[in-house]
Amino acid sequence: MKMSNASDGSREVREPLVDKHVAESKPEQPWMVYLSTFVAVCGSFAFGSCAGYSSPAQAAIRNDLSLTIAEAMRVSSAFCVVGWLAIFFAKGVVALDLGRLATGYGMGAFSYVILICTGVSVSFIIGTLVTWRVLALIGLIPCAVSFLGLFCIPESPRWLAKMGRDTEFKAALRKLRGKKADISEEAAEIQDYIETLERLPKAKALDLFQRRYIRSVIIAFGLMVFQQFGGINGICFYTSSIFEQAGFPTRLGMIIYAILQVVITALNAPIVDRAGRKPLLLVSATGLVIGCLITAVSFYLKAHDMAHEAVPVLAVVGIMMYIASFSAGMGAMPWVVMSEIFPINIKGVAGGMATLVNWFGAWAVSYTFNFLMSWSSYGTFIIYAVINALAIVFVIAVVPETKGKTLEEIQAVVNP
Repeated sequence: MKMSNASDGSREVREPLVDKHVAESKPEQPWMVYLSTFVAVCGSFAFGSCAGYSSPAQAAIRNDLSLTIAEAMRVSSAFCVVGWLAIFFAKGVVALDLGRLATGYGMGAFSYVILICTGVSVSFIIGTLVTWRVLALIGLIPCAVSFLGLFCIPESPRWLAKMGRDTEFKAALRKLRGKKADISEEAAEIQDYIETLERLPKAKALDLFQRRYIRSVIIAFGLMVFQQFGGINGICFYTSSIFEQAGFPTRLGMIIYAILQVVITALNAPIVDRAGRKPLLLVSATGLVIGCLITAVSFYLKAHDMAHEAVPVLAVVGIMMYIASFSAGMGAMPWVVMSEIFPINIKGVAGGMATLVNWFGAWAVSYTFNFLMSWSSYGTFIIYAVINALAIVFVIAVVPETKGKTLEEIQAVVNP
């Protein structure tokens, strides 16, 4: 645990991403740790399955249900509206649960990057083999595993300690580490961390606009804006439609897309700390620009009835370049940087607000994508290319390198 003194004398702490006791100890029962991890990531897999569902299924859904693009959009919006109204008017647990279900209950908690990509990719591949109704049923599997698995694993020891449930806290920690494991030192450190956190001033949303936090806010929110408005959700949700419009075999394109996404994300994970955050963001954004421009050229040639044989090839190369580049940096790095530039007392509020910005961008891009493509297919990708080019400028000018730096060192760079 690292501490520093803020300008107002309050103590700010930064929690290590990996607890040293977890890294150094050899639990007697590692299977419980593995089971807990598996259950947790099933949720992120379910999230990815949900995110990837629309791309292979949207054309069949529109045909089977005779829906126009606008009607399909309105159905999606209606679910959100009904969900929020159910929460607002809830008088009991049933209406509240239904409202939270309709608004995507708990999806933010499942945001583990690799398993989301895996879920998206599996949905893409399976979606080329089964109907959209069967695909929806298959999507229940990881949800069911996650739900049932939660009854088999212990509650978070840190949360129990924070709630003051000392007996349950030690029991949960012992269940994770093993009956004969010595948990005294780890338990003491967790308790010390919780006590330190409780002594810190409680942060509010308006605190984000204090001078000492404002540049961190600009960095975190800016990266979220560029991550989403660079087009990722529009392209991800409507990949099959893009390939179809370009004349490339949809099933083949979806399978290549799915495999590439998982491979690039998995290969990228070990090099994050070696390469640094900023270089990965720059390489990723540059690849996004190139991918968008190649795809734009493809649709420009098609719109002007030129080079017919090159159109599908350029389209698939551009989309693959785009998704590989996104998976290599812009997908994960904004979240990593956000977790590192805020002290722990403000991190919860800042993270919540940044996530809100991110999901607003996701909604805006996914909602407008089809309308933009109807206006101009190549113009859509030129717009995304320009936004990703601006992201390069933003990263160079504003985003600091956070690799291997303490909170104090990062704050010294952010607020010189």
